[in-house]
Amino acid sequence: MDVVVVESPAKAKTINKYLGKGYKVLASYGHVRDLPPKDGSVRPDEDFAMSWQVDSASNKRLTEIAKALKDADNLILATDPDREGEAISWHVLDVLNKKRALKDKPVSRVVFNAITKKSVLEAMANPRRIDDDLVNAYLARRALDYLFGFTLSPVLWRKLPGSRSAGRVQSVALRLVCSREAEIERFIREDYWMVAGTFLTPRGDSFSARLTTFDGKRTNKLDIRDEDHAKRIETVLNQSAFRVESVEAKPGKRNPGPPFTTSTLQQAASSRMGFGASRTMQVAQRLYEGVDIGGETAGLITYMRTDGVQMAPEAVSDARSAIGAEFGERYVPEKPRHYSTKAKNAQEAHEAIRPTDFTRTPASVKRFLDPDQFRLYDLVWKRAIASQMAAADLERTTVELIASGGGAPATLRANGQVIRFDGFLAAYTDQRDEDDKGDDENDDRRLPEIRANEDAERKAIEVTKSTTEPPPRYSEASLIKKMEELGIGRPSTYAATLQTLQDRNYVKVESRKLVPESRGRIVTAFLENFFDKYVEYDFTAGLEQELDQISDGKASWKEVLARFWRDFSSHVDDTKELRVSDVLDRLNDELATVAFPDRGDGSNPRTCPKCGNGELSLKLGKFGAFVGCSNYPDCSFTRQLDGPPEGDGAAAGLDDGPKVLGTDPHTGEEITLRSGRFGPYVQRGEGKEAKRGSIPKGWAVEDIDHEKALALVNLPRDVGQHPESGKMISAGIGRYGPFLLHDGKYANLETVEDVFSIGINRAVTVIAEKAKNGGRGRAKAAALKELGDHPDGGAMTVRDGRYGPYVNWGKVNATLPKGKDPASVTVEDALQLIAAKIEKGGGKKTAAKKSPAKKKAPAKKKAPVKKKTAATAKEV
Repeated sequence: MDVVVVESPAKAKTINKYLGKGYKVLASYGHVRDLPPKDGSVRPDEDFAMSWQVDSASNKRLTEIAKALKDADNLILATDPDREGEAISWHVLDVLNKKRALKDKPVSRVVFNAITKKSVLEAMANPRRIDDDLVNAYLARRALDYLFGFTLSPVLWRKLPGSRSAGRVQSVALRLVCSREAEIERFIREDYWMVAGTFLTPRGDSFSARLTTFDGKRTNKLDIRDEDHAKRIETVLNQSAFRVESVEAKPGKRNPGPPFTTSTLQQAASSRMGFGASRTMQVAQRLYEGVDIGGETAGLITYMRTDGVQMAPEAVSDARSAIGAEFGERYVPEKPRHYSTKAKNAQEAHEAIRPTDFTRTPASVKRFLDPDQFRLYDLVWKRAIASQMAAADLERTTVELIASGGGAPATLRANGQVIRFDGFLAAYTDQRDEDDKGDDENDDRRLPEIRANEDAERKAIEVTKSTTEPPPRYSEASLIKKMEELGIGRPSTYAATLQTLQDRNYVKVESRKLVPESRGRIVTAFLENFFDKYVEYDFTAGLEQELDQISDGKASWKEVLARFWRDFSSHVDDTKELRVSDVLDRLNDELATVAFPDRGDGSNPRTCPKCGNGELSLKLGKFGAFVGCSNYPDCSFTRQLDGPPEGDGAAAGLDDGPKVLGTDPHTGEEITLRSGRFGPYVQRGEGKEAKRGSIPKGWAVEDIDHEKALALVNLPRDVGQHPESGKMISAGIGRYGPFLLHDGKYANLETVEDVFSIGINRAVTVIAEKAKNGGRGRAKAAALKELGDHPDGGAMTVRDGRYGPYVNWGKVNATLPKGKDPASVTVEDALQLIAAKIEKGGGKKTAAKKSPAKKKAPAKKKAPVKKKTAATAKEV
């Protein structure tokens, strides 16, 4: 028997069917160990020695592999065909060697780009050794990222409280987002006018043409900046006669684009389907690992982490055969198409993303796939099949009109395009390739029959006012494209990098656009001013090139690390001497337009609007940066960094200080509306004993009156005594929204308004319904997704809880990362989250509780046993 190790149980299940008896396929569940998240895991002074840690879940997997090897003849490492896959195989082998589990058994490495029976069996027939160069490139990358983050992040914590981390690729991606935001803020809008006309041919057909020259001068899109000038042109054209000077039809071709790479797939899925990068990769992973198609489990697409644009020769041949069968021989070009990438630092060792079988059309497999899987497979299949189809034949027509007799000569132009043969466009239901931008030169509008030297009747002249627009914010897709162009990061890192930026609250997504948070802008400004070299695009791309040289065996990984560390550590040491005041002075200048925007009245934007003589400046607190007055504590004016220009309470007129709303009829204390560092709030009284209440989400500040303020400061509200227990039921607004509280147990309310209006009868009903659902104080959330059983026993599910979606296994609840789609959680995701939760002390293993030995052990001996076991599991 041979033991085969892959990453995931889904992949193991599929491959086990292909190999049959004589093989035992086990899953490592991704990486089995990593650098502990603490200082000293990489030690430059010890020739970059690294300490690795195995988590408890991975240790169990490795123990199972070691146990299986006792009766095995060979170990076959069949992890993914990339740098990460090579590293996983190396980690597994290294741990097994340290466990002395191999005992001179042969070890081989196999790779396959597609999980099909043919690909797997061919790979098994052609084993090789672990590629040391790829492993060294992984070690260099992992050490670089660790040294960058764990050296620079503490500097951020000391100099910029509230900042969470910096990363070698993450910080450069953040800089791109912040730089674009700065461009938008600096942009000055300008008005311009466009002039066009609608005309009729002698045969009564209409067409449109736009102005190209007037009075001997060319008029480009932004050339008409004066409304009077636009009106003069309109007057002249309305008095002119028009003649067709020329009609020119030129044949043209449009060629298909290459098959998808990781980044282009993420971009297309974002623009076409609104998928985030993480969601795209999760769905692609399931298509790659295998789907049950009528009783047969097969991988539908090739490996999805690649920047290669070529398909294997046999795949090209299969695609050409499928094109002939699906579309006709006319759509098969005379020769196969070959592509080369234009992306900087691209490695084309792997194929592009393509279907494993071109005869599996999207329509034929639709019933076996969920909606997301089908849409992504449809995208991959069409792009790959189109890449080998014939070009589309086009005819582009340009018509020139001359205006005369109106007082000044003018010309207008009409463009049109006719598709004579659709070619590869036949693969797309909308008849348009993803890369087509639909500009004026590729106008798909078809012109009517127009002849040279004939008159054209003026139907209407239109003058349209427009405004120049700033460059758009990056979307996930456009940021990935930019990073790829600059050579920053690798295809496998893009999704994780974007997710980290959101998890760190450095950026947020609004209408599918990336908007930098104030925290992200502060970090970027700090790095640009004090670590400029390390967030330069060329520097980061240069490091990627050195990593590529390591993987090609052309550079020593430790020499690359030594060069980086020598300069970086010296720079960090210099920065440690900076005073926070020096940092803030620099940031005040760098972020002046953000922190102190122009008020529009000619006043100094840094003058405190409350006391009138203090100077506004950036301040650093426990939760990050904010704007405050230099006269603190005499002046308490504060404003969030990204708040309104005149303070958080500008709409309510709070910039001049608290707004008096009235008095509390029971205490006689004054009730005021105020603006604080975290937004507007109401307050009753003064000093330490003052009662405060935040403005609920959805309530407009300007609508807060005495009645509403009084209700807020008197929360929680007593609803009445429960008829059975006799204990009081109260209603209030907490960190997680409106609630009812009875006998120490909470029940959620639907709206804030319910807090003030709910009566005793409905309150009793809500509490009873909550109790009926079970749970200690709150109902157990219904399962959103069943994941199957944990290897240690017990069901794993995805649920939606009070704090957001989470994975549940027994008494272990592991919160999903921010932005993670609950429907996309895989078994592997769940196991990793559960293991991480247990490592942090967030739950106990079910299996451990069932151990009779531990139940009988004396209490005083139990603790040392558990401690020793935990230590052993972590040491490798």
